[in-house]
Amino acid sequence: MACLAESAKRSALRLQRRGSALSRALALSRVGQLRARGHLQRKQPSVRPRRPGRKGGGIMELKKDINAVSIDMLLIVHSEKRRAAQGFQGIGNGVRRWQKLEGNDFHENLVEKQHPQQPQVITSYDSQGTQLTVEVHPRDAMPQLLKKFSLAKRLQGDKNGNTRPRQPGGKDAHAYPWDRSSLKSMSLDLQQFEKLDIYASQVTAKSGLDELVSDLLQEAHTDLERVRAIWIWICHHIEYDIAAAQEKDRQAFKPTDILRTQKTNCDGYAGLFERMCRLAGVQCMTVPGYSKGFGYQTGQSFSGEFDHAWNAVYLEGRWHLVDSTWGSGLVDTTTSKFTFLYNEFYFLTHPALFIEDHFPDNKNWQLLKPPQSLRQFENNMYHKSEFYNKGMLSAHPETSMIRTVNGKATVTVESCAPTLFMFMLNGKQEHGLLSLRKNGMKLEVYPPTMGTHKLQIFAKGNSDIYSSVLEYTLKCNYVDMGVQLPAELHQPVGPSWFSEQMGIMKPSHPDPIIHTSDGRCSISFSVEEGINVLASLHGDDGPITEETQRRYIFQLHREKQTELKVQLPHAGKFALKIFVKKRQEPGNYIFVFNYLLCCANTKVNWPMFPESFGNWGEDNELLEPLSGVLPANRNVPFKLKLHGIAKVLVKGQDTWPLTLNHEGYWEGSCSTAGCQEVYVMVLENANHNFYSYILKYKVNAQ
Repeated sequence: MACLAESAKRSALRLQRRGSALSRALALSRVGQLRARGHLQRKQPSVRPRRPGRKGGGIMELKKDINAVSIDMLLIVHSEKRRAAQGFQGIGNGVRRWQKLEGNDFHENLVEKQHPQQPQVITSYDSQGTQLTVEVHPRDAMPQLLKKFSLAKRLQGDKNGNTRPRQPGGKDAHAYPWDRSSLKSMSLDLQQFEKLDIYASQVTAKSGLDELVSDLLQEAHTDLERVRAIWIWICHHIEYDIAAAQEKDRQAFKPTDILRTQKTNCDGYAGLFERMCRLAGVQCMTVPGYSKGFGYQTGQSFSGEFDHAWNAVYLEGRWHLVDSTWGSGLVDTTTSKFTFLYNEFYFLTHPALFIEDHFPDNKNWQLLKPPQSLRQFENNMYHKSEFYNKGMLSAHPETSMIRTVNGKATVTVESCAPTLFMFMLNGKQEHGLLSLRKNGMKLEVYPPTMGTHKLQIFAKGNSDIYSSVLEYTLKCNYVDMGVQLPAELHQPVGPSWFSEQMGIMKPSHPDPIIHTSDGRCSISFSVEEGINVLASLHGDDGPITEETQRRYIFQLHREKQTELKVQLPHAGKFALKIFVKKRQEPGNYIFVFNYLLCCANTKVNWPMFPESFGNWGEDNELLEPLSGVLPANRNVPFKLKLHGIAKVLVKGQDTWPLTLNHEGYWEGSCSTAGCQEVYVMVLENANHNFYSYILKYKVNAQ
């Protein structure tokens, strides 16, 4: 050991002449390791911590091994070498102090006590906080630093009872980017937590943390389960205190006050989580930094004091990230009120996802390889937690600021399963075309004015609620006036997996936009048995009655096939809405999708179809006349296919019977002379004398 001391002293004096930092002296003068046998519990915290990213470090590190404690850089000087040791000078411009090591605190400045037989500890600091401790003791005495280790169940902490975890290292860093395999930084089966989650959420608050943690650990048997129980309890019992956060009330940080009021702000959440984890014997650290949370504006810059705090917890040999503040609920931006709404996303979040809205003060706590800069954090696309909770995988563009091209901006989203989407441009569901894909969606947006616009995208996922998942800022310097969309064009546009799920299949027009040169089109699709279809046409002509909206569409059924004949009243753009309803179920029709019908022919001026009544059967067919307005003083031919009918009459000024031909069509003609309306009437049973109206036509005035 004397050789060991002499070697270390020579190394230190050489570095003094070179003016090197003390931290480099520690690194270059590594003289070996002293191993002490003992029995340690798994996952014990290291003694002598240093903050992530700081140069230098503690004089020793307690490393996990099955049967051993490894101590790095322990310098032991025998008593006869004491004078030489006391002659050790400071290196560089750092301030040096003699220090006694007493109790459990390595950092207290104590008055040196003179005990000839007691070991003395000399600690030296440089300007960067690097520390070298030299212990002087009798030759055969046990080194005091070895006595600092407790080989009992847990290591002793500092004067506040806090254990000292090690800094994150290379094995903690996750390669960027996220590989989509899991939202978590470690493999988890959340179903295994179901019983524990129920138990932890129902544990009542106690006056003291020790009792509370003890109760929570009754059903937790591993470090992971201990962390989970603490996380669940905090997320279900501690409310975010908006007033304390705005006033920066330091009382809101104290664990005793948090337990009493069950309210706190982010610092209090993080401090409480750390304290409870350490009482449970799990290494945990509080991490301050910037966040894209309540009040965040897309593209904003971050400076000044940090606005958030969260935690890093040490499990299974590496660090992991949690945010119990955001896991507990959310603050309504309009009312500034907190609502408990558990969010699983922020428990052991994958660092590549956590960095999207959390930027720590020390880049090492990003746990990323390579770490991101603050500028990258500010400019990167922000996917909200619901983006991942609802199964989204990626979005394009990958920047939050989009510039339109020729008046249009396009956004695509990829999801792991079929998902329903909607969007809002400046708070309205207008000026865009959203089409669903099997695994995602495509959105084309046409801002109505130049300038800056807010685009929000919502997804439904497995729940019944649409949640905001993305937010973009659109910069528009050109408006295409020819792309004005109908205000009634709701989303989605075009058939998709959702329309198939609702019973509409094999559409004749798979694309969402239909162009017609003469103002007419025919759309057909298969319909599942027992499904009723309803369609309506919507333009921007001002108020139109619901009846009129349907009169420009004539619906025909052939077995399981439905055909929609459409005649546009004029040139322009129209929304053709499709609704469905199960025949045997009560309630209203459900909107499924719509087509965008476009016609540039200004000569188009089609009349409405004839008005149909309740007795017009779904399997009936009308071949002619399709126009609901008949010319005056003309003989007009009629041709229909009607099922289960005994007789058919056309009634104008006079009554004209139709005859059934060999193809199954009722044919004949009617004169429009002297009448304003013409009706088609049917007798369903030959034994009855009561005719029912099924169609109504108007006659042009002379």
